[in-house]
Amino acid sequence: MSDPVAGTRAADVRRMTFDNNALLAVLYGNHDRNLVRIEQLANVQLAARGNQLAISGTPDDAAVAQKAISGLYERLKRGLSIEGADIDAAVRFARNGAEGGDAESIRTRKRTVQARTPGQRGYLTALRERDMVFALGPAGSGKTYLAVAMGVMLLLAGKVERIVLSRPAVEAGERLGFLPGDMKEKIDPYLRPLYDALHDMIPAEQIAHRMESGEIEIAPLAFMRGRTLAHCYVILDEAQNTTPMQMRMFLTRLGEGSRMVITGDPSQTDLPNNQKSGLNDAVETLSDVEGVRFVRLTSQDVVRHDLVTRIVNAYDARDQKAKA
Repeated sequence: MSDPVAGTRAADVRRMTFDNNALLAVLYGNHDRNLVRIEQLANVQLAARGNQLAISGTPDDAAVAQKAISGLYERLKRGLSIEGADIDAAVRFARNGAEGGDAESIRTRKRTVQARTPGQRGYLTALRERDMVFALGPAGSGKTYLAVAMGVMLLLAGKVERIVLSRPAVEAGERLGFLPGDMKEKIDPYLRPLYDALHDMIPAEQIAHRMESGEIEIAPLAFMRGRTLAHCYVILDEAQNTTPMQMRMFLTRLGEGSRMVITGDPSQTDLPNNQKSGLNDAVETLSDVEGVRFVRLTSQDVVRHDLVTRIVNAYDARDQKAKA
């Protein structure tokens, strides 16, 4: 953490005073590491003395830092913890002029999942309000993770009877018979991201129990044909790798008391021979259908390593240049 520097360009110095020194120690972090992170993200300089904190930077940057720090302090006062991702999210919300994402949170057995960006907050709102939601966006933007978290919360609350998670095994051309091993061994590699998300929400022994009882089902898209999914929370992941026929088949499985979430990245289609994506076809066909919500996430919603955002932006820029 650095001290304010005299003569900083168009410097705006703001001072904050806190009334709880115990929370202040948590806010600052070990060796002031949280303050250092805020300095980097908000492009400001912070100086802590006693229960006061001075913020130096341009008026806009200082305002962002002050709003982010206030939000983090209020979070601690509510008994919540602060992790690195929470600091990133606080600055991100503040820079976008939005309130923090704490209000849009999902409680599961193992953790509380919160929106990290304004885009994710809009996505969570859609998941609460609509029976069918399409989430379009790049890897790392939270499409699948937030959908699984919402499904787990509804299952634990008794609002749905089952969670059904599916994705096309397009890498194997859905011809699983050509792969070695029994059926579980064949399909597990393609469904692993869904397992990973579940393990973040529910203890492993409970996942095994709920899968044995049928409360949680993870299956390739090909297994959905001919079924009616009633009183379920159904997620189709990697939907850009469906054909229009597969997408139509899946969407018409929706039964009474069920909700569906379809996630995918239209720019990452793995279908052969330039075959049209069922996700793109659904966007074109269903955009005006009442009750269907489309949420578009961007690289600004990527909450993995900072480098992932820069990688996504670089590829997007290249693709736009190629289209020009």
